[in-house]
Amino acid sequence: MIRKLIEKIEQTGAPVVVGLDPSLAFLPQHLIEKAKRRHEEAVYGDDELEIIADAVWKFNRGIVDEIADLVPAVKPQIAMYEQFGIPGLITYQRTVRYCREKGLIVIGDVKRGDIGSTSAAYASAHLGRIQFEGIRVPVFGTDFATVNPYLGSDGVKPFIDVCNAEDKGIFVLVKTSNPSSGELQDVLTQDGRPVYELMGEKVREWGELSMDGEFSNVGAVVGATYPEQAARLRELMPHTFILAPGYGAQGATAQDLKPFFLEGGKGAIVNSSRGIIAAYTKEKYAKYGPEGYAEAARAAVTDMIEDLRSVVF
Repeated sequence: MIRKLIEKIEQTGAPVVVGLDPSLAFLPQHLIEKAKRRHEEAVYGDDELEIIADAVWKFNRGIVDEIADLVPAVKPQIAMYEQFGIPGLITYQRTVRYCREKGLIVIGDVKRGDIGSTSAAYASAHLGRIQFEGIRVPVFGTDFATVNPYLGSDGVKPFIDVCNAEDKGIFVLVKTSNPSSGELQDVLTQDGRPVYELMGEKVREWGELSMDGEFSNVGAVVGATYPEQAARLRELMPHTFILAPGYGAQGATAQDLKPFFLEGGKGAIVNSSRGIIAAYTKEKYAKYGPEGYAEAARAAVTDMIEDLRSVVF
């Protein structure tokens, strides 16, 4: 699967993944009003969740229609859909399927991590299939999933098994972009090395179980907000593809991302979520207004691609 992602990046010339992380805080009111009209019988309760999920679906579809020709991949964060209950999860599934229909690689940002049969069930749900009456049925059907590795190999290897069986991929959390990540990930072990380095070595080890050309289907999440740590991790993980969140809204710049990439701009893809899908709320893109939220997202993607190209390639 990593080979497919690399091919899409080469086709678009854009090492960019758009995070589809909807929030009521920036959902345009006109989409909510239209959803209400489609649910005229709705009352407060579950029907209200149906209204929100409907509006989110239209919001996502509008953005995807505008950006699908510009970027190789999208990354829906499942928690942003779970907050709206079962209707929200249905919208998550619809979004995944629609993005794949549009030719986009879908990274399910689910951050799952457990052991044994539970980890295997997560892997089947998000990447694989379930067996039912002789038929292998896909569930969410994302191309990649993010994985929390802090239960060790027992929690990661079931995902790798599915990657190998289904030609899928994972991105393992190594050094995350949030400010407090250092509380655990930067702690020095007995030999004086930070935990994130040990995790990087484990990712390299796991990656050898699922190579797909130059890179492994086992990738790493390394926050764009930590370029110095990224430089060290790139040394430790030469054949690991990096997913780098933190550009834009979290403060990372294109210049910060140079250590993430190998020569020729290979080896990494950069995520932006709010900076794109909520672009219309920013002064730079205010001219588009709420009605033009999708056009604003396209403009923000174009600007991000140009910014990265000026530094990475």
